[in-house]
Amino acid sequence: MKNPIIPLSMKIAEIACMKGIHHVVISPGSRSAPLTIAFARHPEMKTYVIPDERSAGFIALGMSIALQKAVCVVCTSGTAALNLYPAVAEAYYQHTPLIIFTADRPSEWIDQADGQTIHQVNLYGDHVKRFFNLPADQDFIDFEWFAERTINESINLACEDLPGPVHINVPAREPFYPDPSEEYTYNSGPKIINNIDSMASIDNQTWAFLKKAWERAENILLVGGQGRNNANLDRSLGKFTKDFFVPVIGDAIANIHSLENNLISHHDLILGSQSPSDKLLVPDLLITFGHAVVSKNLKLFLRTHPPALHWHIQKAGYIPDTFKSLTTMIRMLPEDFFNQAVRKFKDKIRKNIYLNRWEKAQNNASGIIEGFFPQAGFSELEAVYQVIHSLPDHINLHLANSMPVRLVNLLGMLKPGTEVFSNRGVCGIDGCTSTAVGISKLSKKLNVLITGDMAFLYDRNGLWHNHIPGNLRIIILNNHGGGIFRLIDGPSDLPELDEYFVTNQKLSARNTADDFDMEYFFCKDLETLKQGLQKLLKKGNRAKILEIETDSQINTTIFNSYISQFK
Repeated sequence: MKNPIIPLSMKIAEIACMKGIHHVVISPGSRSAPLTIAFARHPEMKTYVIPDERSAGFIALGMSIALQKAVCVVCTSGTAALNLYPAVAEAYYQHTPLIIFTADRPSEWIDQADGQTIHQVNLYGDHVKRFFNLPADQDFIDFEWFAERTINESINLACEDLPGPVHINVPAREPFYPDPSEEYTYNSGPKIINNIDSMASIDNQTWAFLKKAWERAENILLVGGQGRNNANLDRSLGKFTKDFFVPVIGDAIANIHSLENNLISHHDLILGSQSPSDKLLVPDLLITFGHAVVSKNLKLFLRTHPPALHWHIQKAGYIPDTFKSLTTMIRMLPEDFFNQAVRKFKDKIRKNIYLNRWEKAQNNASGIIEGFFPQAGFSELEAVYQVIHSLPDHINLHLANSMPVRLVNLLGMLKPGTEVFSNRGVCGIDGCTSTAVGISKLSKKLNVLITGDMAFLYDRNGLWHNHIPGNLRIIILNNHGGGIFRLIDGPSDLPELDEYFVTNQKLSARNTADDFDMEYFFCKDLETLKQGLQKLLKKGNRAKILEIETDSQINTTIFNSYISQFK
């Protein structure tokens, strides 16, 4: 072969395959051609060509989330690599393993006015677990050992402990393309370095320390952050909360809404009242697990009334002090902790007074919600209420930033078996559709995305490819602008609100649906919404869009009326 970059690319593809990676998202480019061809010709690799790198990164993110395994991403040099950055950052904060391969020019051509050339060393900064740079020249004696070690190390690092993205920069000299007569052969037996995970456990002395704190505490509250559906966690958490009369708070993205006991799902409304009775809900021991929390009211409540003790349960990785009260980091899987804690803490007879306070507030909120609808004016809040009621069981529900995830969280009425996904690592609107596409592509379930018009328009290129899954359903809340700014204290009172914050737009999703061969339905009132939902949720082999048009001013009035019910 004319250029050593070609056998190197073959080695990369083969090592990735042998370490269990079989899905590669590729954006076309010339300098990345050796990598593209190596992955495309590998018999065990499934490749997906996504022209827009920003969408490609988020689609790969969705695939990795669906698989709970690493996915490779390949792009060319220059701004192509920069366009992956939003997805890389989201993967970093959502703890999702991506292996990013960026092609590059040799170092002597950086800053020499050559095309598609930027500084790509440490391009993603602190938003990757580690950066690796392969040499452009490969004729030194230890190169093969170095390359094999580097690829193994990068994949192991992406997947171990708390997973995340790694970046491998691959400088390449021309020629990039093989001769037509050259054959690609794999199974060359490259060096494989395996990583055996450690088993976290707690010694008896530590359990004794935790038990003393547990026995002193009277008001104990559990809070679950973002996580996946986990039957083992549901079982252990359900038994723990039932046996000890402990309330557990879970946002929609926590995916603990299948719990049968002591679940508080209306906390966002309960804690938004700022009433004196809120102080009766303050815990003296807070136990948290999972990652990001959506509810701003919950965060403000716990920061304003910090518990004396705060335990966070997480097996590995960095633990943020979200509520400004962290005292103990417990390095276990949450399901293992709650299983063992049921036995270790069983001698404590706990009263259910604290739980009763939370349950009373939960039941009161449920009654207000059910009595609030329908309203005289049609709004996106009522639209989401109807959507959630209409969704079948055991689906994947994707929630875009910024209003959709908040509205679903404020309603707090998800069906058991529904798994919720949302880009709450960085909380941007830029890749919501693309991430849903990636998850849907590798899922057999019905996948429903609830998104806003700004998030949908911003990420239309998430549909610009040949891989739109037939099990995808997109519901667009189109209020023709960024309606959230009418609800936020500050911009809502400014004269610049409409032009500089809401950014009014008059577009529809109809042409997008036509462009990408998707079924399209439109509604603007309660009656047509119910009809549209029936069509949207009907089985079929084509992706579908339901666009719900609402008035931003009416949305604001009804939303504020809804919130005021809980004051």
